[in-house]
Amino acid sequence: MNPAWAQARNILVVRLDNLGDVLMSTPAIRAMKSHAPGVRITLLGSRSGAAVAKHIPLIDETVVHDAPWVKGPAGDEAAEHRLIAELRSRAFDAAVIFTVCTQSALPAALLCRLAGIPLRLAHCRENPYALLTDWVPDTDVCQDRMRHEVRRQLDLVSAVGLQTSDERLVFVCGPGEADTMRRKLAAVGGDPARPLVVLHPGATAASRRYPPERFGQVAEQIVRESDCQVVFSGGPDELDLVARARAQMRAPSLSLAGQLTLGELAALIGEAKALVCNNSGPAHMAAALGTPVVVLYALTNPQHTPWQVEARVLNHE
Repeated sequence: MNPAWAQARNILVVRLDNLGDVLMSTPAIRAMKSHAPGVRITLLGSRSGAAVAKHIPLIDETVVHDAPWVKGPAGDEAAEHRLIAELRSRAFDAAVIFTVCTQSALPAALLCRLAGIPLRLAHCRENPYALLTDWVPDTDVCQDRMRHEVRRQLDLVSAVGLQTSDERLVFVCGPGEADTMRRKLAAVGGDPARPLVVLHPGATAASRRYPPERFGQVAEQIVRESDCQVVFSGGPDELDLVARARAQMRAPSLSLAGQLTLGELAALIGEAKALVCNNSGPAHMAAALGTPVVVLYALTNPQHTPWQVEARVLNHE
């Protein structure tokens, strides 16, 4: 193992994109956490990504920052100065910067260098010189059968000797969240004792969304050909997608869209016979929970298929 990294106990994990990306980084975080007793992991993440941290026991603390070099809302220009000061005050021993192959690690690397973090590890396509102390050349290209995102991050930390034999994703529901979910399911007419299939028609990017009307047709077929009750899920901003899907149905369906916390959604997915969804965060939650998943896949990120779970990935070139 790299001697300098063997001494690191206070480690910053930089993962500035979405919830699913954080989940796909959890096996690599486990490798960092378990290399020595007393290792403390802090996640620097977006509001979306940091929301899942409380369900990942490997993460001890979070720092929330919506970076202007990652798609999403960004703060004012002084936000980075405040962030650098905060990171410096925490005296990190090392920083690991996780990126997909279409992102640059250099802005985050510069931020960590200015914060005085002595060890900085990332994939990078061009020579980062002193911005990184440990550079792994980025050779990934978005194409069919490319290296999975989970494997990419495991390979990254392995470059400095951080490894794990447990490569499963991590998501843990909080106390009582399964019971609360069941009460909410009963309140909309569901039977917690009956098998269920969850359909989640939303996704952050429009390019990843299968038409909601088609989700309705799928739900209709599931009800007709099985003894499962169909439950739609989604955020408050996805109520219209769910309504459009249910409007295609003659058979009964249920909706918990806009009603569940993240942990309650995970509890619902965890109790389902299967999840049908787009390439989005719930697919990776299902993978972490061991729920079989059918993904309508736009091929925008072929490295993000469900990891180590029974799955069907449906797409066209």
